[in-house]
Amino acid sequence: MSNFLDQIESIAPPYVSNLFSYDHDINVEFEIAGFEFTQEPVEGKIVIKSATSISHQAIRLSVNGSVNLQVRGGSAGVIESFYGVIKPIQIVKKTIEVRSSGKIPPGTTEIPFSLNLREPGESIVEKFYETFHGTNINIQYLLTADIPRGYLHKPLSATMEFIIESGRVDLPERPIPPEMVIFYITQDTQRHPLLPEIKTGGFRVTGKLATQCSLQDPLSGELTVEASSVPITSIDIHLLRVESIIVGERIVTETSLIQSTQIADGDVCRNMTLPIYVLLPRLLMCPSVFAGPFSVEFKVCITISFKSKLAKAQPKSDPTAPRLWMALERLPLELVRTKRDQFSC
Repeated sequence: MSNFLDQIESIAPPYVSNLFSYDHDINVEFEIAGFEFTQEPVEGKIVIKSATSISHQAIRLSVNGSVNLQVRGGSAGVIESFYGVIKPIQIVKKTIEVRSSGKIPPGTTEIPFSLNLREPGESIVEKFYETFHGTNINIQYLLTADIPRGYLHKPLSATMEFIIESGRVDLPERPIPPEMVIFYITQDTQRHPLLPEIKTGGFRVTGKLATQCSLQDPLSGELTVEASSVPITSIDIHLLRVESIIVGERIVTETSLIQSTQIADGDVCRNMTLPIYVLLPRLLMCPSVFAGPFSVEFKVCITISFKSKLAKAQPKSDPTAPRLWMALERLPLELVRTKRDQFSC
């Protein structure tokens, strides 16, 4: 859970004024509210606070949206690591002038703006992807206000991130019912070694889980421990992101943990149905993306930990890594954006 909170704090909320530029007694801030949609203008205001009047040549507002791809050494070979950061994919880049040259009076000045990300009839080179912050893939949209002040004064500039969601047009309705997949977990379905007492004694866990889910809905399903010769200590649901990038002639894929949710603590009763209800972290997930040079997919990992002295002696690391005292089951998870999602924002 700490991993989830750290990533949340690294993303500037779009509904809070963000201070990014100051020059002695001059502050420049942004204020916009809510999540933005691709077919609606980005609206807000530039707030300038100054103890004295400011002469400027113009006030310009720029929007820059891009997909930033990088390959880290830990997830690639020598050749892929040589590439490092790959050239970003430009989604949108435009600049408008919100105020011509003049003078800003002392005190607080608010300059409203409205910027269309997509003009009617404008040809779109790249698709508008939703905001996403992953390990190797970042889809980011930035607003920048520039205030040039001539040669004798330092120019002012403020930048903030805003969150983009898919437009309301051509979105599917809420998928009813969600696609449920039946799964079962036994000693025979495990591809990694198990402790002898777990392997010989045996266990059987069954259940069902939604593998297609609306971003606004929780991940739902159920699980039943039918039999287990070794006591169970914990049952957890892990959300994983799978990021793939094409580098040269190879595809570099990295799987990382988003969040973990414990649904059972201790040795649960046999043949009792346990509900699965996991809320999706809004800023760390997006609709599943299958683009040309990259893809963003998601998976669910169900882990069952059995009682073992060996587990207490081992340091805690990746909770989804195969262990001698654990049983795993991974299922694909397709995330979609529906019209219902946006009306509930």
